[in-house]
Amino acid sequence: MSKAFGFEAYGGPENQRFLDRRIPVPGPGQLLIAVRAAGVNPADWKVREGLFGRTKPVPRVLGSEAAGVLRVLGEGVSGFLVGDPVFGIAPDGAFADHVLLDAGEAAKVPDDVTFTQAATLSVAAATALDAVDQLGLTPGQTLLVLGVSGGVGSAAAQIARSRGITVIGTASDQSREYVASLGATQVRYGDGVAERIGAVAPEGVDGVLDLVGGQDAMAASGTLRKGGRLVSTADPATVAGLGGEYVKRRRTGEVLASVAALVAGGALDPHISETFALDRAAEAMLAVESGHARGKCVIEIRA
Repeated sequence: MSKAFGFEAYGGPENQRFLDRRIPVPGPGQLLIAVRAAGVNPADWKVREGLFGRTKPVPRVLGSEAAGVLRVLGEGVSGFLVGDPVFGIAPDGAFADHVLLDAGEAAKVPDDVTFTQAATLSVAAATALDAVDQLGLTPGQTLLVLGVSGGVGSAAAQIARSRGITVIGTASDQSREYVASLGATQVRYGDGVAERIGAVAPEGVDGVLDLVGGQDAMAASGTLRKGGRLVSTADPATVAGLGGEYVKRRRTGEVLASVAALVAGGALDPHISETFALDRAAEAMLAVESGHARGKCVIEIRA
């Protein structure tokens, strides 16, 4: 049997439980891994709440990104060997002793990257890389990240800085030092944000990565130079009305390998704020759901 943490009914944290299940068997194109670490994301509690729909049967295992040791290859899988350290998207949940990864959305963990670091990369960092690539900015240009202190924003700022791009990011004044540690200039969000951006970038910005939507996205769009681009993960309707695009996720092993290489090379720090043992998974969920966690929270499942 395999120990897992999930939920038995859609709704609040009172529905979370430890689950005993059989060790899953990989189907074609899948990998079975013994999990060493699993990342915790805001999407996890939103899944539990049913905010992405309630069509999948319960009980369900929580989590979506995992890193561990490859134990069994599914039919048709190539490029991996049993015993490889791997990480990627776990479509049936990640908070468990053993999980399945889709081989096309998995990559090997580089020698200089820990399982704990790797477990944070498949969602936020990969989304950030996709967004920065989609914007297509070049060295010397300026990127504005709305919501820079979150997981996607933090990774996007570092990826952009590694390419010689100047980064401005909206965040609370309490996050000023943290934003500076990312190599970005903090601007307070909220009323008057366009004027504050203008004070930092009087000639405007070349690209906007919107991670918050709403009024800030509308205000920030006015700071774009002619020919500038806006992409978003937050508010499709608003962004479309502003002439922007939703972030196009590639969801490939190549993208994961690229973000892992950035970590190995020192250009990307996942900023892991806290780690939890599997038996404290409920605490990890609470830390993320409360919105008080800065950086990434990780469940470490094996030593």
